[in-house]
Formats: sequence, structure tokens, C-alpha cells
Amino acid sequence: MFTSVLMIEKALTSADVEFVSTLHGDEPVAFHVLLQPRGDQADRLLRAIDDIALGELDEAVRERETPEGEDARSVGQQALDVSLRALRSAGSRAEGRLVEDHPLDALKSLVAEVSADEVIVLTDPHYVEEFFHRDWASRARHRVGVPVLKLFSHSKVQ
Repeated sequence: MFTSVLMIEKALTSADVEFVSTLHGDEPVAFHVLLQPRGDQADRLLRAIDDIALGELDEAVRERETPEGEDARSVGQQALDVSLRALRSAGSRAEGRLVEDHPLDALKSLVAEVSADEVIVLTDPHYVEEFFHRDWASRARHRVGVPVLKLFSHSKVQ
């Protein structure tokens, strides 16, 4: 069985599930999912800049409406639960947890704990962080000791 650690920031869409669950053909995959709920105001600013870079001005204005802190935790747990059910429905083994602080430390620990074969980082584009190589995938490549694949998630839940 192939073991993947999947880092996400929101619920997987059906297209996301189909994509990650078929990456290895017919080989069975066990997913260990990490989801970090939305962050603080600094993260909000970076998300707004990304929205503007994508030409999504309406989204940039709505960033202040995104739940943060404890409110984000319950939304994050729901997104994690939906994602795990979807992966299992697609025939994969899946378990997961929320990451409160230090997502890369949690990622490194989980990779070692489950003897992961790879890490898949599935996120929206984060142009500012990517430009400075401060995104999860860029930073993880130097820390986890297994291949790190960066994929962009599909934006609309289907």
C-alpha cells in the first residue's frame, strides 16, 4: 500500500479526490490528511493579495468574513470530515487531523510516524508565498525526506 500525507487548507472537491486518489493508478493508497484552519490577520492580508493577483477583487474584499481562531477550528473540522469521507468513498484508506500550530513540524512528524512515501500539498495558489518560496510545499521539500508534490485545488465544491 502506498502511503501519502496530504496537506490541505479546505475541504476537498470531488475533482481533488479523483485526482489524488488516481495518481498511482490501481495501487491502493492510504491518506493521512493534515488540515490547518485559517490563520490570523497576516494570513488574511496574504490571501487578499493572492485574490487581487488572480483578479478576484470580490474575494479580496470578503477575506475579512473568513472565520479565524476558534471559529475557524469548527469550520476546519467539518472540512476535514468531508474530505475524509470523500477519500474513503473513492476507495482509499483515510485518516486525518487538524493542525493548530507549526504545520511543517506536524507534517515532518507525521511523515516519520506513518513511514510516508510522499507528501501532497493541495492548496489554492499563494503567489506571494510561492514567489518567496515560503509556501508549504517549498518549505516541506527541505524538511520531510520524501518527495513533495504540489497541486492546486479545484476551487468549487461539486
